[in-house]
Amino acid sequence: MLNFENIKTVAFLGPQSSFGEMAKDSFCDKFEINSYHQAFETIKEVVDFVDNNPDTLGVLAVENSIEGTVRETLDCLMQTKNPNIKIISEYYLPVNYCLLSRTTEFYSITGIISPPELLGKCKNFIKNELPFNVNIIEAASIPEAARNLQGYNLTYASIGTPKTAEIFNLNILKENINDDKSNQTRFVLIGDFETEETGNDKTSIAFSTENKPGALLNILEIFMKNKINLSYIASHPSKNFGEYIMTVTLDGHIHNANVINTLKEVRVKAPYMRFLGSYKRSKPKLLQLQMQ
Repeated sequence: MLNFENIKTVAFLGPQSSFGEMAKDSFCDKFEINSYHQAFETIKEVVDFVDNNPDTLGVLAVENSIEGTVRETLDCLMQTKNPNIKIISEYYLPVNYCLLSRTTEFYSITGIISPPELLGKCKNFIKNELPFNVNIIEAASIPEAARNLQGYNLTYASIGTPKTAEIFNLNILKENINDDKSNQTRFVLIGDFETEETGNDKTSIAFSTENKPGALLNILEIFMKNKINLSYIASHPSKNFGEYIMTVTLDGHIHNANVINTLKEVRVKAPYMRFLGSYKRSKPKLLQLQMQ
């Protein structure tokens, strides 16, 4: 197992009580990390902090089952000054919005405080399970909505996460009130650490291709020839207009001889290639969500 005894700080994307903080808690529980935690306002700030400070880790979202790849996370990882900053673990976190209140009586709720975007994500619940004339008050963030409950009577509730309830000492009246019950986000743990091969690993890389017909196909054929499965492949624009970076996740660990030789072949044909990490594969939690 990875040894994080000397970790000083774990950075994550805020605000307080966000899913980013919940993912941070899960990684800390998994690896028994007891250190200072620091929230940042942007993805770049998280990556820069880990890049510039030894003995630190970062937690960031890299993919959502509805919205797709979090491009900024991958872009920032590709641009670190320390080339050893990479993905070292992954975790799938279900998107679970909850109805929170100071009361325990769900049927007494007559008002709701929430950021506007969460009202949209929970509109079916609000329409079907709350009073027709429920009073809706908008807030700038989940923490602000939770704090604002103190200024209203016990018939008001807010929308937040299980972590919100923990931090602000609120009762969870209803869980999983978001319309899409299967929505989940894949988070990654980043840092300057080496992982060990487990036999159930995946490796992420980024590369560019020459701007000529068949260039991408020539690289993809290398993986096929070496019988390496690609579980994920996507492209996004580089800083140069008209040029694209491919991000690929493949089965296997960088310490595996076949993976090493395959990536050496890819590097010959790719003008740019960046190793983004090898880490143990985690399973999405779709089944558990569907059974709720």
